[in-house]
Amino acid sequence: MGEIRKPKTEAGRNAPSMGKDDLQRAFHDMVLIRRFEERAGQLYGMGLIGGFCHLYIGQEAVVVGVQMELKHGDKIITSYRDHGQMLAAGMDPRGVMAELTGREGGYSRGKGGSMHMFSTEKHFYGGHGIVGAQVSLGIGLAFANKYRGTDEVSVTYFGEGASNQGQVYESFNLAALHKLPCVFVIENNQYGMGTSVERASASKELWRNGEPWGIPGRKVDGMDVEAVRDAAREAIAHCRQGKGPFLLEMSTYRYRGHSMSDPAKYRPRTEVDEMRKHHDPIDRVRHELLALGVAEDELKSIEDKVKAVVVDAADFAQGSPEPDPSELWTDVLVEG
Repeated sequence: MGEIRKPKTEAGRNAPSMGKDDLQRAFHDMVLIRRFEERAGQLYGMGLIGGFCHLYIGQEAVVVGVQMELKHGDKIITSYRDHGQMLAAGMDPRGVMAELTGREGGYSRGKGGSMHMFSTEKHFYGGHGIVGAQVSLGIGLAFANKYRGTDEVSVTYFGEGASNQGQVYESFNLAALHKLPCVFVIENNQYGMGTSVERASASKELWRNGEPWGIPGRKVDGMDVEAVRDAAREAIAHCRQGKGPFLLEMSTYRYRGHSMSDPAKYRPRTEVDEMRKHHDPIDRVRHELLALGVAEDELKSIEDKVKAVVVDAADFAQGSPEPDPSELWTDVLVEG
């Protein structure tokens, strides 16, 4: 197995593997994540979001492409760069933004913040602040699916910086041993905090990291939502058929720093500009849609609707009250 790339047309442009409706859905979902994250960055700068805040800007194609192949009941778990997964899973932007700002209307009633939101309704089992810890939880979700006899899968996201953590390899072993329906997704955005993956990993082909346990893998252009969707389809089908786990390495890029407090001086500005100008996932879909005859006005209409949703989410968050002090004593203990 190797890298997923789309076939070329005679003119040299990638041949679309999605129809117009799917491309428009992908465009909407990616623009929603981008605009939401931009607004979150603004609120952080205004002091309305405290603590850490890790933005997903640039990586939108990964989660949107994978989500397009999931069905109701499939489980999702990820790290602290999690707002994109929440929105792609259908969580309410109002509730997500309210949680970011520490308000009562948030998904964790204002007590979790950026890194600790959950939605059992949408089968989203959290962003997790401990590097790599969510991977072992992800195979637990996959074990539950298998134990219950469903064909549901668990999608477990983690970054290239977490890919060499010990619990990741322990999870590979157990997932392969028990043939658990888990899709491991490495979001390789090239930098773990401030260190390039080239300097931090002896393994240069992360998609092959599961080979000692017989886990098949693919490297995918994570800036191309169509390539992501195609790879996710293969991996998810593999899991649903009871063949065990699958590993996808998404080669992607974050435009902002590791978190809002990171000025990202460890990489040249020209590198970021190159990715924005020539590899942006939203621009790629925009060009595909225009080539299929979609009018600019239609795309602007989608963007205007997204803007209204994001403005509404920010207004709701700022208007929602802070949690009552009594909330300090709730959700601490569950008695069986």
